[in-house]
Amino acid sequence: MGFAVAEGEVVALLGPNGAGKSTTIKCITGLVRPTRGRVRLAGHDVTRAGEFAKAALGYVPDRPYLYPKLTGRELVRFVGRLRRVPDAEERAERWLDAFGLREAQNALIETYSHGMRQRLTFVTALLHDPLALVVDEPMVGLDPRAARQVRELLRLHAARGRAVLLTTHSMEVAEAVADRVLLMRRGKIVADGSMSELRRTVGRQDADLEAIFLQLTEEAQQSPPPWLDEAV
Repeated sequence: MGFAVAEGEVVALLGPNGAGKSTTIKCITGLVRPTRGRVRLAGHDVTRAGEFAKAALGYVPDRPYLYPKLTGRELVRFVGRLRRVPDAEERAERWLDAFGLREAQNALIETYSHGMRQRLTFVTALLHDPLALVVDEPMVGLDPRAARQVRELLRLHAARGRAVLLTTHSMEVAEAVADRVLLMRRGKIVADGSMSELRRTVGRQDADLEAIFLQLTEEAQQSPPPWLDEAV
């Protein structure tokens, strides 16, 4: 079973560890070649027309690698040239300011905290105004103010007609941000829908996303480990 993310939509991809989320993201971003099926970004096949597909993609990994000996501004300038962004300097100023990195832009990235590096990664991912934005665990290392800013940014990016796919272990983030939720288990999509649709699927109109997740991925039916009873 495949899935699609439409223009103007935020979709959350959820699943237990080992469900296949990371592999799916790697296929979408072109890091892994899919063994079956196709991945398309903005109408371009990621395998056959990778250059065009990746030009439409913005990607925020859960563990970004940023060149530590560059300053934040140098990295953004480099990405702007790599992406051939015509007004890169103007956009860089806007995004660095938006993410509170203006004062630190001339400092080496190796001196940045984890949260600062995460924010800088968002700047580089959004610099070329991607048609498709893929975000893997976006709130890792962010303080509450930055986390709220990211939630608002994802909604605003979608409101501009862009497609947003995010993976997260935070049910609260997914429920607050996503228009639609995909639940993955053992490499397959086992549920796809809005919160109201997922509630109808499990037959519980008062269920929150955590309860739906546990029921549909069968995590709730697993027996506790024997040592837990002994410890209690």
